[in-house]
Amino acid sequence: MRRVLILGSTGSIGTQALDVIRANPRRFEVVGLAAGTDRAQLEAQAAEFQVDDTALGAVAAEQLVRDVECDVVLNGITGSVGLGPTLAALETGRTLALANKESLIVGGDLVTAFAAPGQIVPVDSEHSAIAQALRSGARGEVRRLVLTASGGPFRGRTRESLAAVTPAEALAHPTWDMGRMVTTNSATLVNKGLEVIEAHLLFQVDYADIDVVVHPQSIVHSMVEFVDGSTIAQASPPDMRLPISLGLDWPHRVSGVGRPLDWTTATAWTFEPLDHAAFPSVRLAKRVGRAGGTYPAVFNAANEQAVDAFHAGALSFPGIVDVIERVVDAHDPPPALTRESLAEAETRARDAADRAIAAASA
Repeated sequence: MRRVLILGSTGSIGTQALDVIRANPRRFEVVGLAAGTDRAQLEAQAAEFQVDDTALGAVAAEQLVRDVECDVVLNGITGSVGLGPTLAALETGRTLALANKESLIVGGDLVTAFAAPGQIVPVDSEHSAIAQALRSGARGEVRRLVLTASGGPFRGRTRESLAAVTPAEALAHPTWDMGRMVTTNSATLVNKGLEVIEAHLLFQVDYADIDVVVHPQSIVHSMVEFVDGSTIAQASPPDMRLPISLGLDWPHRVSGVGRPLDWTTATAWTFEPLDHAAFPSVRLAKRVGRAGGTYPAVFNAANEQAVDAFHAGALSFPGIVDVIERVVDAHDPPPALTRESLAEAETRARDAADRAIAAASA
């Protein structure tokens, strides 16, 4: 029986994790739940799963991680506020099923320094796919990682045509059902840029050897190319319950958690190169990742401010990445990476992003 603590229990990842646990009561036990602000849903979840230990907010969630005995912490919090709970989970030695990519990206070496080998299990479908594919060979046999991207709702559009995109259009993702921030990030492909940084940190592969390919069907979740020319791909219908279940009990598979592909029906899978002119966020993310230090935190903070401004009608869709680049270009990194310097860099980045947003709308 795996004892599970779920952070972000009322969000997309958290509710799907509870689906997995609900269907496997003899395999998993929920011992703690933390949510952002939705007290009513949190209380309903706690009542259903008979959980006494709950928390609201990221600070309380960090303390919950330290106080509750468990085998695995699923961090499904959205945004860089998940950094504290991530570090707490690693410090306590628990397995960290990581869906909160921002905490790894923002924390960088600060997070990886705390992590024991194999302690972080990725829950993002792309990184779960890579982790599964990497079991096909030794790390020294890996030539490159290939992350797949759906292309979002604006695949094939020119940069010029994106100027009039509305928030409703940006949230109309063709294959995945996610929260507002992640869905918007998928539309700008900022999410894929963040995932490139995450892949580098998780698997210690050079940025030059991490590629992105557009795969609209979202069936192949990512691939690993080996030195002998073989490519191992992980394929399944788009359903986050599969990578979540692996995160909860890695490397063991949970029977019946997802539906298999239907091989009796004619199907076409397509792959195409990423249009960097229309979607420059991946190249910018690689640049930020190579710079390291506080740059990824600045990238992420500026994006969060810009996405909020876009949904408030204060910024155009292409303006999201323009603001990020402007803030990144102006960043003056501190001499050392600490939790304090990260917090200061994020605050300055948010302020700089707000100024850039105001200038863009003037």
